[in-house]
Amino acid sequence: MVALESCRLFRPLNAGELEILRQAAQERSFGANEEIFKEGDTGDGVYVVKDGAVMISGLVGPNVRHVFSTVAPGEIFGEMAVLENKPRSASAVADKPTTVYFIPRDAMLQLVESSPQLSLGLLREISSRLREFNRQYIQEVLQTERLALVGRFARSIVHDLKNPLNIISITAEMGGMENSTPELRRLTKMRIGKQVDRISELVNEILEFTQGSQAAFVLAPTNYETFVHQLVDEIRPEIDLKSTTIELENQPPAVNLLLNPKRLRRVFYNLIHNATDAMPSGGKIVLRFRREQNEVVTEIEDGGSGIAPEIADQLFDAFVTFGKAHGTGLGLSICKKIVEDHQGRISARNEPGRGAVFSFVLPVHSNA
Repeated sequence: MVALESCRLFRPLNAGELEILRQAAQERSFGANEEIFKEGDTGDGVYVVKDGAVMISGLVGPNVRHVFSTVAPGEIFGEMAVLENKPRSASAVADKPTTVYFIPRDAMLQLVESSPQLSLGLLREISSRLREFNRQYIQEVLQTERLALVGRFARSIVHDLKNPLNIISITAEMGGMENSTPELRRLTKMRIGKQVDRISELVNEILEFTQGSQAAFVLAPTNYETFVHQLVDEIRPEIDLKSTTIELENQPPAVNLLLNPKRLRRVFYNLIHNATDAMPSGGKIVLRFRREQNEVVTEIEDGGSGIAPEIADQLFDAFVTFGKAHGTGLGLSICKKIVEDHQGRISARNEPGRGAVFSFVLPVHSNA
């Protein structure tokens, strides 16, 4: 049990001011869970806890109430509405049987006007409350963002894993048929092995991204024509399942480029799967190539609705996504990083009357 004059805020008051305070103060008692005031009530006075405890809470969403603080004996609450002369912005409920001192608004303002020390103490009290509220708010926002990000990562991983798992399932069923030939079984084994490797690459990529590290990026001379044809053969079965076709408008240049095939494969997979997402009812994806001096340009065009203006300027930034039910918005940022690790560059544009075109440029090295 705390005497009124023992409240930290009122200790600087002189004897005359303390007498005014005692005469104005009214003791009020509340049972456990009993409401002291609610949001929207008139700020008719301030309260000091004599004994017990008071929970201060507010609505932070539809039917969602959050407890901001618990006020202990000797502490003041309800001062903001009094000073601002506005309705209560939070609710106060007795956490257990509680007795408080109630000081009417006019008496409190009279003391504040006559005592600079009380004014300063009240200012410090409000500043401390705001700092604590800000700290709690930041922690909760960060926690909410972390949980949301985990959910988005999970949806993205599930989506990315579904494609190779579907291929494995269908291929295993074909290879297990009674009338399957040794050649078919050999092909199914090879296809399943490639999909398992792809799952491993996906998992490693997520781990690299979340850990903020990058494995050694090794480039080796690779025939680009051979690389592209092999990759298209690998991805075509997945695309066929979505009623989509891949067409090579022209042949990739038969030139050696310094590549990391596993990583560059991810660029093709991300861009091609984005293209299929842009055409939910199916369509055609066109790949075209051209050699420009010491560079090779690769373009991937879809027949969708094009790049949304809302994200055009941030298209390759991490966590930027638009109009997709799944995904973290990491796909294009990963593509950008991989292409830049190849000393190249990537861009995107809309083609009038057609869809989106993603273009990446890779350098041709004289020693490749």
